[in-house]
Amino acid sequence: MAQLLSLSRAARLVGVARGALQQRIRSGELPSFDGMVSGGDLLRLYPEVELESDIGFERVAKIKEEAYGMRVREHLLPGKEILAQRLFEQSRELADLRAHLQRYHAMVVQLRERLHDEELNAADAARTSAARLGELLDRALESVLGETEAPNALAVMDDMLRVMSAHVVVHPSRHEFFVDGADTLLDAALRSGLALNYGCSNGNCGLCKARIVSGQVHKVRHQDYVLSEAEKQQGYALLCSHTAVGDLVIEALESVEAGDIPPQQIVAQVKSLQALGDDLMLLRLQTPRTNRLRFLAGQNLTLSLGEASAQLPIASCPCDERNLEFHVVRNAGDAFTQRVFGSLKAGHAVTLFGPWGDFVLRADSPRSILFLACDTGFAPIKSLIEHAMALEVAERLHLYWLTTRPAGHYLANLCRSWADALDNFTYAPLIAEHGDAAEVLRRIGADHVDLNAFDIYLAGPEAFVRDVAKSLREQGIPEAQLAAAIA
Repeated sequence: MAQLLSLSRAARLVGVARGALQQRIRSGELPSFDGMVSGGDLLRLYPEVELESDIGFERVAKIKEEAYGMRVREHLLPGKEILAQRLFEQSRELADLRAHLQRYHAMVVQLRERLHDEELNAADAARTSAARLGELLDRALESVLGETEAPNALAVMDDMLRVMSAHVVVHPSRHEFFVDGADTLLDAALRSGLALNYGCSNGNCGLCKARIVSGQVHKVRHQDYVLSEAEKQQGYALLCSHTAVGDLVIEALESVEAGDIPPQQIVAQVKSLQALGDDLMLLRLQTPRTNRLRFLAGQNLTLSLGEASAQLPIASCPCDERNLEFHVVRNAGDAFTQRVFGSLKAGHAVTLFGPWGDFVLRADSPRSILFLACDTGFAPIKSLIEHAMALEVAERLHLYWLTTRPAGHYLANLCRSWADALDNFTYAPLIAEHGDAAEVLRRIGADHVDLNAFDIYLAGPEAFVRDVAKSLREQGIPEAQLAAAIA
C-alpha cells in the first residue's frame, strides 16, 4: 500500500513550501487523496532531492527565521524523556505490524496446507485446479521473500522526522504545525503563525487549555492553574505547559478576526534602535516573558513615552510575540518621534496599548497574494508577509514596493533574502518621482493579466492608497479581495 503523507509533512521532507505542493495538486501534477499525497508521487516529482542529506528545508527555515526577526535560540533536541516516548511509540507500531504479518503468514501457511490436501484427496479436475493454485501461491511467496528492494528513503526520513518533531492538527480549523525541539505546544503553534488563544503563557491563567482529541502530551513546565476533574476526564491540557509525545489532534480556539483579541496594556523595554536612514529608525521592543503581546499581523499599537504617544503599525510577525518592530519616521512636530530620535535608549520603558485595526491576513483564502506598499507602508506589509510565510498557505506571494527616493527601499536586502530562499516569493522594487499609483498599477498590470485571482493588500500614504484602491475597484476587484491601510 502506498505511503500517504500530509501536505505539511511532505513539504518538510522534500524542502519546499506547502503552497508549492498545493500548486502542483491544482495543476494536476501531484495526485492527492483526501488532502494526503503518496510518497511515490512525491519522489517522482522531486527525484533530485537527496532525502538523507537534503538541506533545502533547513536553509529556507534559517532564512525565514532570521527574516522574521525571531529571537535567536538554540534548536535543541527534544528532551530524553520525550525522545524515549516517541521511540517507544514507534517500536509499538513496529510490534503491531509484526503481529499482523505473523497472522497473515499463518493464514498463508494454512491455505497452502489446504491446497496440498486437495491435491491428494480431490477428484482429477479439483486436484489439477488445486495444484495450479498451489504453484501460483508458491511463485508469489518466492517473489516476495526473494525481493532485495532498498529501503524507501522517504519512509526512513518520515520515521526520523516523527522522532525529532511531532505533527499537530488543530480542530476545527484543520490548521497544522510541527513541534520541534523542546518547544511547548503553544510556542510551536505561535512560531508557525497560528493565533491560538492564550493569556499569561506561563501556566497561571488557563486560557490556553485545549482538548487532546488523539495522541499523547507530556508536561514540560510547571503550572499553577488547576484543571477540573471534568476537564481532565475530557482530555484537556494547557498548551503552554505541555509538549507532544507524538502526532496530535487538538481542539483549540483561534483568533482569526481583529475583534477576537482584546486590547492589552504592556510595559515593554527598548531592545535596540537602528537607523535605516537620516529620517527613519527601526525601533525594536521586547515584552516581558510572562506578558507577551497577542496581535494579528498588520495591526497597530499605541506606544507611549510619558506624555508623548503615537499609533504605529507593527512591522513584525505575531509568530514572535515578544519581539516587536516599528518603523518610526522623524517628524519635527511630533513629541514621540523626537524622543525616539533623541533621548530614547536601549533598556528604556515604553508602554504599549492595543492592538488596533482590521488590516489583517485572510489566512483561509485559497488565492495567491499581491502586496503593494509605498514608502513606510512597507511596515504593516512586512508583518503580513512574514505571517503568510509562517502559515505557508498561499501558493504565490508578490511584493511591489514603491518609493519616492532611490534609497527608499530601506530593507531591500531582507526582501531579496525572501526571494532567494523561497520559490513562491517575488520582489519588485519600484521608484516614482511623486509616489503616485501609476507605476505600481502599470507594473502589476504587465505581470498579471487577471488580478481577480489574487487577494490584494495595499498600504502607504493616504493619496497612494486612495488612488490605487480606486483604480483596482474600477477594474472589478471585489471588496472582499482588497484590504487597504494608511501608514
